[in-house]
This record gives sequence, structure tokens and C-alpha cells, in this order.
Amino acid sequence: MDTTIHRYKNDGESVYHTWFLNNDDRLKAFRTIRKSLSKVIFEIENENFGNDFKGSSLETVITAISEQKQVFEGAAHAFFWKPKLRIPDIYENESNKRAFGRFLKSCLEASNEAQIVNEIRLLDSLKIKGLGPAVANILYFLQPTLFPPFNTAIVNGFNLLFQQKIKLGSWEAYLQMRDIIIQENNRQKNALSKDLGAFAGLLFEIGNNRLIIEQNADQYIESLLEKQTKANAKRHKEVAADEHEEHTHSEMQYYLAKLGQSLGYKVWVARNDHKRQWNGVRIGEFSMKELQLPHLPPAVYDTVSLIDILWIDDENKIIGGFEVEKSTSIYSGILRLNDLSLSIEEEVSHFYLVAPENREKEIKAQLLRPSFQTAGSLSIAYILFKDLRCDCEAMCKFGHDASVLKKISKCC
Repeated sequence: MDTTIHRYKNDGESVYHTWFLNNDDRLKAFRTIRKSLSKVIFEIENENFGNDFKGSSLETVITAISEQKQVFEGAAHAFFWKPKLRIPDIYENESNKRAFGRFLKSCLEASNEAQIVNEIRLLDSLKIKGLGPAVANILYFLQPTLFPPFNTAIVNGFNLLFQQKIKLGSWEAYLQMRDIIIQENNRQKNALSKDLGAFAGLLFEIGNNRLIIEQNADQYIESLLEKQTKANAKRHKEVAADEHEEHTHSEMQYYLAKLGQSLGYKVWVARNDHKRQWNGVRIGEFSMKELQLPHLPPAVYDTVSLIDILWIDDENKIIGGFEVEKSTSIYSGILRLNDLSLSIEEEVSHFYLVAPENREKEIKAQLLRPSFQTAGSLSIAYILFKDLRCDCEAMCKFGHDASVLKKISKCC
């Protein structure tokens, strides 16, 4: 096991590095998913949840999970409404729908492990058709140290590593797998993490035959050499794409920080981005050392401190907030800006999504959702990468205040 973990951690393209360890979006997802899950529960309780996965509040939750790199790719499939099979039976059956809502609410509010395990057993006893351990992917984002993610590759990796025969669709099998994972993770506590995502990533790599161990060596030699080569090429392409996105993200933060400073504002760069660089310049050099917003509640402060760029005036009022979106959820960025806007109602602030040109239609679609069109709702404009890149220098030279952004920002 020690050797296997060592190879897993030393593979720079393993999910340990590309998803678990070096992915800021993973950390941001926890609050987004919890917040969105509350909306699912609210809609079920108020009988306006709907009868399909598409367009539902549950789709928002599962989409945020599916975006978490390779480990959760395909997580949404289990929740798609399949009319011919009537699964998962939580859209048309009102009793099952309410039971699912009660389960989510209980897990969201649970204060200990035993409560959630009891809720799992209660849900399992109802035998809701098509509603299996794929729900554990939601539980992971509620209690990452207690409930591991669950999918085909993770189960395959688990069965190979521990010589088990865990079934994919069984809650009892999931709980059995979970117990063994926690026991082994405790034995390896100095090697991995309390967050079970690290161990799940190990199983995922074994299950996908990227990480070869004795138990899957013959299978690999016999039939997967070509598949391995293709998988590595695909992963290399994904990592290269991620690196390009991170590079572009840093570029946009640089322009926004430089522009804010040129306009005479104090600038805050997201606290986990201070070490980012663009053209040899550390973006944190533009930023205040500490974000001084004492009027914000601690939970909101933590979220706001992760907003990509803030412009702040001499009275410590937030003039502008900017979220740079690459491949992550546009909706998640809107929620973070919404958290900020609700906390500074008395201030005159402007909020912007900054995104590549190929996501303009998606931005328009999100901003035109009914929840963002009601009176008094959050007002967000958007700026395209190409416009910020092209006009930043001119705005730095000729701009006087934040109104200069009207030249390049767009509203729905």
C-alpha cells in the first residue's frame, strides 16, 4: 500500500494533483453545493420542485459536482429522469420526492456521523427505484471526512485493491466500502488526508487502470495497453487545457488589478491567488495585505475573500466585484457575487462576470433566469476576455473611475 500511495502522489497528472491538491475550484464548490442544496430542499417542501431533472435546482447541485474534474465526471447520469424506466423515482412520485427532500435536509443539518448513517438506512428501506449510492457524491460535499465519493471507477478500484466484490447499486455495499476506506485511511493518516477525496482519487486511478497494482496487472497487460496510452494522452490534453485556463485566469486578474489600481482604488486579490503570476509579475503585489470588511459575517467574509478581484475605495466600501469564469459554473460565480451584494446593501457597488467569448450565450442564459430578473435582484454585467485584454491599457490611461467599465461591459 505504501508503494502504491507513493506512486499515486508522485504522478503529477494524477487526480491527487489535478483535482484534490491543487484545485481552488474544489474548495469553492463546498459552499456552493451546500447553498444550492438548501434551495432543492426548499422547493421540495413547498411542492414546486418540478417533475424533471433538467432545469431543476437539483441539476444545479449535480452540475457543480460534475464540474469537479475527472473524479466526478458523469455524476449527473444517475439523476437524469428516464421516463421509460421511471427512474430515479423522485420526480413524479410525490411521496418519494418528499422522502428524498427529508433525507437531504437531515443530512445537511446532521451534527454527527451516526445521524447520517441512520438517514441512509432509512432512505434505503424505502426502496425508491433508481435512487442509489450515487447520492453519496452529495454527502461527500457535506461531510468530506466521513463519506467518500462513489462511482464505477472508485468501486472497481476498491474491489481490486482490497479483493472485495462490492456491488455498484447497493447502499449496504457503499457503507461497507466506506468503513474499509476509513479504516485504511486512518492507517495511512500520515500519507494522505482526513478528506476522503484523496483516498477516493487513489481508488479512481486504480479503477481506471492508470495506476497499476498487482491485482490489475494481468488485465492491463492483456487488453489495456492501447487504452492506457489513449487515457494518458487525454489526461495530458486535459492538464494542458487546465494550465492554459489557469494562465488566462491569471492574465485577467492581472488586468483587473492593474486597472483598479490605476483608477485610484485599493485592490483585493482572492486570498488563494496572491502567488499567481502573469508575465513575471506576482498578482498579489497589487493587493491589500488584508481584507478589512468587519461588517461582514464570518461565513460570508470567507466567501467574499475568495472573489477573484475587488475594488475598494478610501472609505473601505466595495466599488466593484469581479469573478473570472473559465470552465467552472457561471451559476457558482453569480452565487458568490450574490452573497457579497446581500451583505453590502447600502453601498453602491457593481458586479461583473469576466468570461471567454465562447461562454457569452451561457452567461446570458444564466442572467436571464427568473430568479435573477425579479425586482431588487442582483444586477450583474459581464465583460469578455477579448475586450478586457484589448482595452485595459487605454482604460488605465484615460479612465477616472469605475464608470470606465461601461465601455466594455454588457448587460442582459
